[in-house]
Amino acid sequence: MPVEVSLYRTLADALATGRLAPAAAPADGDPVLATGPDLPDDAAAMVARTPRGDCVFYHRPSGLCVIHREVGEAQMPSTCRHFPRLALRDARGTSITLTHYCPTAAGMLFRDDVPIEIVEGPRAFPPAEYEGLVVEADDLPPLLHPRMLMDVDGYAAWERHMVARCAEEALSPESILATLARDARLLRQYRPGTEPLADVVARLPASTVSEPPPATLASSLDRFREVMSAVPGDLRPESDEDGLAEAYIERVRPRWDPWGRPLCRYLAAKAFASWTAYQGRGVLAIVRGLDAALSLVRVEAAHQCRDTGRALDADLLREAFRQADFILNHLAVGEDLAAVWSRAMCDV
Repeated sequence: MPVEVSLYRTLADALATGRLAPAAAPADGDPVLATGPDLPDDAAAMVARTPRGDCVFYHRPSGLCVIHREVGEAQMPSTCRHFPRLALRDARGTSITLTHYCPTAAGMLFRDDVPIEIVEGPRAFPPAEYEGLVVEADDLPPLLHPRMLMDVDGYAAWERHMVARCAEEALSPESILATLARDARLLRQYRPGTEPLADVVARLPASTVSEPPPATLASSLDRFREVMSAVPGDLRPESDEDGLAEAYIERVRPRWDPWGRPLCRYLAAKAFASWTAYQGRGVLAIVRGLDAALSLVRVEAAHQCRDTGRALDADLLREAFRQADFILNHLAVGEDLAAVWSRAMCDV
């Protein structure tokens, strides 16, 4: 976790005077605040991790940050202050989705008292300088496909369309992905000069494409490996696929269908405020990213069921959401993910 220059001295002094102490010892005897030549821009240090991979300031028994508890929210690194928000700022304003590595955010996927929809100006996210991907006025808009740009209104219409598909209660998550893939291919046929792209999005077929969940884990493991290729080598965990195929067939697939609504909420959260829209090479790359996210949930669900010896339930699925987003949002490099998904669709 990078520590900004403006916070480094305050935290270092608090550690030196005993006002602040890590919740656990760093791995390999590293300093709590590690300095060096290879730091991110605007960072004075990096917060160390424990041997199990936690931030050293994370108090696991309580689930609290000791920086927040002992010296206040204002002294937390900016990444921590904004967690679990994932923001995109472009010509339309600021769009915010969540990383479901946060247990509270993961739990919200199981709500059934609110619709799946884009909410403008929610009280939970008042106007502020949220950190995230910033698209400047002179940056290019998202690509429709590698040879054509979209306009802002056209992309906004496509984003709303993706979320609306996720809200269709009759659709399984797999059917949503199949329908969006069809819709993306139809949209790629657009030729400028005839009508606004947003109007073409509005006229996409109301019909849907039915797709069952995969019978095996093979294709999901392929997507999982794609994503892991975008994780830096020093952060990439060792491969652990033993018994996953069997766990999926025996413990995940038979219990998968009843969890369609949380899975659709998860896809909607991925479709909104998508960085891949700006970092990738077209609408099919966005859909490929959604497919990868759902694939990771299948793989992580198989991990959970294998390790606990239990059939898929709400608790195990919640942990699968968390681990999938830990990889997608906190280990993998976003630009590299977008490149992987773009390359996979380059021949389509």
